[in-house]
Amino acid sequence: MGKVVVVMPAYNAAGTLQQTYEQIPKDVVDEVLLVDDASRDETSKIARELNIPVLVHPENRGYGGNQKTCYMEALKRKADIVVMLHPDYQYDPTLIPQMIKPIQDGEVDLVLGSRLLGVDGRQFGMPTYKYFANRFLTTIENRAMGTCLSDLHTGYRAYSRKLLATIPFMRNSDDFVFDSQVLFQTVAFGFKIAEIKVPCRYMPEASSINFIRSSMYGLSTLAVAMQYATHKRRMKATNPLFRRDWASMVAMDEDEALHGGKT
Repeated sequence: MGKVVVVMPAYNAAGTLQQTYEQIPKDVVDEVLLVDDASRDETSKIARELNIPVLVHPENRGYGGNQKTCYMEALKRKADIVVMLHPDYQYDPTLIPQMIKPIQDGEVDLVLGSRLLGVDGRQFGMPTYKYFANRFLTTIENRAMGTCLSDLHTGYRAYSRKLLATIPFMRNSDDFVFDSQVLFQTVAFGFKIAEIKVPCRYMPEASSINFIRSSMYGLSTLAVAMQYATHKRRMKATNPLFRRDWASMVAMDEDEALHGGKT
């Protein structure tokens, strides 16, 4: 079935970490890893009390920077499937078996936990502005990538080892747009994506980005869509995010992928 590693990119998650961790189905998950991005609360302390392996950034590197450490460490630990689960208890950990099954079956290399598959996310407490921003950005991204997915901004994702060892994610942003860049890279390198329905929770304790940061994220995502559209129109890709020569170097020498980037 392959080794399954759950990675939790954490920042000030002390209030929700234990609740999230306790609901992870240990019978299908081999390891859980938490990367603390210089939290100002007791996130690391609680993780250690729960016997979760912890890596701590001495200074805040951003959401994307946190994920880079998560994925590099998961690959070092020989993960065959990597599940990203936010420790803010927004997403249901008990759905991990459904998240990883399409990858285990060899059908796809990326599974998205969609908050909007056949439902209106506002019924779960999703702020109205985030709902409409998600709908707008997802529509633009689907058109650019030629996909038909319902929620391209979910933080609940499962990746195959092959995908993470191929796409040059270490070249991505250290900010929130990292997630969008990974999606465009996934399509650019020919990997398949599936999604499952995942109800979400919006809690006061859960960390979230404010309206200004959300707006900046939206503009950055649109910029990535434009970069990808330009990439598709050219015979040679000049953007390092989508260059196949970088991907082939990583695929041929995975050890270089694990040790060649700064984390």
